[in-house]
Order: sequence, then structure tokens, then C-alpha cells
Amino acid sequence: MNNILFTKKQWLFVFLAGLFITNAVTAELISNKLIEVPLSINLFGNKLGPFVTIVGILPWPVVFLLTDLLNEFYGYKAVRRLSWITAILISYCFIVVGLSMEIPAVEIEGSNLSDDASFNKVFGQAQMVIVGSICAFLVSQILDASLFMWIKSKTGERFIWLRSTGSTLISQLIDSYIVLYIGFVLPGTLSFTDFMEIAPTNYVLKIVIAILLTPLIYLGHYLIKRFVLR
Repeated sequence: MNNILFTKKQWLFVFLAGLFITNAVTAELISNKLIEVPLSINLFGNKLGPFVTIVGILPWPVVFLLTDLLNEFYGYKAVRRLSWITAILISYCFIVVGLSMEIPAVEIEGSNLSDDASFNKVFGQAQMVIVGSICAFLVSQILDASLFMWIKSKTGERFIWLRSTGSTLISQLIDSYIVLYIGFVLPGTLSFTDFMEIAPTNYVLKIVIAILLTPLIYLGHYLIKRFVLR
């Protein structure tokens, strides 16, 4: 019986890890597009929103959720190693994309396939943006995992919302500033003044997402304990 349970837990890790990596890589690939989030928030008398952000933010809530579930059931070391593996795979993905951009496209009349200009416009993200994104991902993930386990060591099995949402709020504060600073301020494409306006706005959006995810975290705990660890 114990072997069956252990096998189910291993298969769950494989699935969650695969979903984690897929969402992280997808988020990086589609981030070369801005969208408007029709959301407004009154914060200390100041209206924030609607928000303009990258479309790559869509898969990130899944990454936040999976980070907390993996932390809860597999521990800090598993999340740390998975984060390093994901960063390596993201780098590999961009290397392949970069090589594909150097190979000339064959244009066939009447086809809907991309030519060089349209292909490179979609996938040709600036190198410093890629570097900043990978650095921000690694730092925020390792910080998130560390804070999660620290809060859990203080509260035990209580307050799932505190260790999940609390660790995400702090780690994403660091993420929001690192990715913009390395990707845009250092290359000179964004002034420091604009940086100090955009970064807090993006962070507020991530706060809202983290809070909205709280019920899904409890649902994830229930499903894993109900169908895997029973």
C-alpha cells in the first residue's frame, strides 16, 4: 500500500513539475506583447488602473499556485532544484529561438506562414529583457520557497493562506523590480523615473492576482490530500 501511495506522489510531482515548466516557458515566449487589464484599484486615495502589462502575465498565476503546492508537499529543495532546471530550460528555449531567427524563411506565395520580418518581430525579444526575466525568475522563486518554509516553521500546518500568499507578495515585489531594472533601465530604454512609476503598478497587479488565487490554493490542498495522499 505504501509503495502505491509513494508512486502516486511521484507521478503527481512529474505532472506538477511539467505544468510548472510549461507555464514558465510559455510566459517568457509570449511576453513580447502589451495588454490592458481593465481593473482599477483605490489605494490610499490614489486610483491605480487600468493596468498595462505584458501578456505573459497570464500563465504566471499558475506558476505561483504550483510553487506553493510543490513547496507544501515536496519541500524547499524540490522547488529550488525545479527553479534552476526551469531557468536552464528557458535559456535553452531562447537559444533555439535565436538560432531559428538567423535561418532565412522560405516564402511560399499564398501561404499563411511567417516571413522573416513578422517572425522576428514576434520572437525577437531584447537580450537584456531575457537576462532580466531569467534573473528575476530565479531570485523570486528561491525567495518564495525560502519564505514559504520559514512561515510554515513558525505557524505549523495552520494559516495556509499566510504562507502561500505572504511568500508570493514578498517574492513578486523583488521580481517586479529586477526584471524591469535589468531588462529596461540598464540598457537605457527606460528612465529611472518611469521605472519607479511602472514597477509599483505591476506589483499591485500581482498582489491582486495572489489574493485571488487563495481559494485555489485551498482547493489544490484538498484535491491532493483527497486523491493522492489518502
